Amino acid sequence: MKYSIPSYSFHGLHREGKIDLFGYFETVKYRYHLNCADIWNMMFESYDEDYLRKLREALDEKEMYVANLCVDAAEVWDVDPLKREQFYQNGLKNLRAAVILGAQTVRIDMGGRELEMSEEQFDYTVMRYKEYAAFAAEHGFMVGPENHWGSSRVPENVRKVSEAVDHPNFGILLHFENWDVDKENGDRLCAKYAFHTHLAAWVVPSCEEKMSILQEAGYQGHLGIEHHSSKNEYAQVAWQFASARNTWASMQAKQAEVLGA
Repeated sequence: MKYSIPSYSFHGLHREGKIDLFGYFETVKYRYHLNCADIWNMMFESYDEDYLRKLREALDEKEMYVANLCVDAAEVWDVDPLKREQFYQNGLKNLRAAVILGAQTVRIDMGGRELEMSEEQFDYTVMRYKEYAAFAAEHGFMVGPENHWGSSRVPENVRKVSEAVDHPNFGILLHFENWDVDKENGDRLCAKYAFHTHLAAWVVPSCEEKMSILQEAGYQGHLGIEHHSSKNEYAQVAWQFASARNTWASMQAKQAEVLGA
């Protein structure tokens, strides 16, 4: 299993001015011994190319890569056309940032505050994601929504959009157990679309089940260890990360026993 730790896991420290992305790279590399970054765009200081290239230089110097760029304030759909355009322009800025940073995957939310999708919302969402997926294909990464809030927290909406976009560079960031409809089955139903994941602290007791779902789906991406509390983040992330790794090691040992029996 490959792991990543989203920079959002340290949003409390960031809010207090105690960590920036350069410090986050140091933290991930030398505290948690990972070679990948998982960037939350709200920690960008700017979208100036000079700044983004400095981030890339810092990553390259540490022999790190970007597993995911997680983008807020760029959701595809809003009922207000002016906001839709603002979000679209922010989405384009982040896609360009992803190219500079060499991100493997990019999450851009689906949008829509209601669980149900109107026909207008569905058509517009599919159109925009097809555009994003074509851009992603040109630059060698994948793009798509997270089951994060609103209409994306309905597995059937995720399925419909995924199958309508129908592009090899489109997928989803699967946030385990983050569903408002069909909570018991959502993870299993949508795992086949996943290019990245978020495993929150409250999902740790179900970690073996979630890893089994990923195995069954043939998942090749990272398990994103996302922490939310904004308290004692270094220690909480260490606990969450260790719990996931221990679960995976136990699963591998059990499978080896079965194969050797």
